[in-house]
Amino acid sequence: MLEIITSDALAPRHGFFTRKGGASSGIFAGLNCGTGSTDQAEAVAINRGRVAEALDLAADHLVSVHQVHSPDALHVTAPLAIRPQADAMVTATPGLGLAILTADCQPVLFADARAGVIGAAHAGWRGAKEGVLESTVQAMEALGATRANIAAVIGPCISQAAYEVGPEFFESFTDDDPETRRFFAQGSGDRMLFDLPGYGLWRLRSAGVGHAEWTRHCTFSDPARFFSYRRTTHAGEADYGRLLSVIRL
Repeated sequence: MLEIITSDALAPRHGFFTRKGGASSGIFAGLNCGTGSTDQAEAVAINRGRVAEALDLAADHLVSVHQVHSPDALHVTAPLAIRPQADAMVTATPGLGLAILTADCQPVLFADARAGVIGAAHAGWRGAKEGVLESTVQAMEALGATRANIAAVIGPCISQAAYEVGPEFFESFTDDDPETRRFFAQGSGDRMLFDLPGYGLWRLRSAGVGHAEWTRHCTFSDPARFFSYRRTTHAGEADYGRLLSVIRL
């Protein structure tokens, strides 16, 4: 059975799907929805079909993009025959599901229920730093949304306790904006611990959205429920599954 995490802050149908209830096996066991993984294509298609069915979507109306850690947001009006490079999508078209793949990065779902506009963003540290969250809000505004009416929810992602980074990473943030020091805690030696969801919430609130929250699920620390790129790397595994987060009108 699928496990779907939702938020009362988002009125449109949506879900942050865990790895439970899928057809994949081995290191991908469960609901691996990553078409770019080395998992069997048939299993991934079954998994994505189960997600679409759970949200009453036609399989080809589960829309995703080729994520490249960019700040780019795409306006979607119909199913995509090919996946363009982007890291966020917005729509005001009923019957489309905006789907984001993650495995430690932030999946962020947006909605202005009053305007009938939704968005979804893939926000790792690079995309968040370069402005993908703000780009999503701007693209929603272009469709009639109002910042004060937008709710944004960050789904399962890596938590600060599990996100160790080096001094170069710390300096790349603090050199650009000294205020970002607040998102780092001292680790062992010269290592720091980065608060990715805290940083994402700060960027969202600074952009003026009416409501922003994190579901407070850590992908790294809960292997039974979530895939994690960093956990896979530490374990020396060959590949990793991808989680899917979707919002629809």
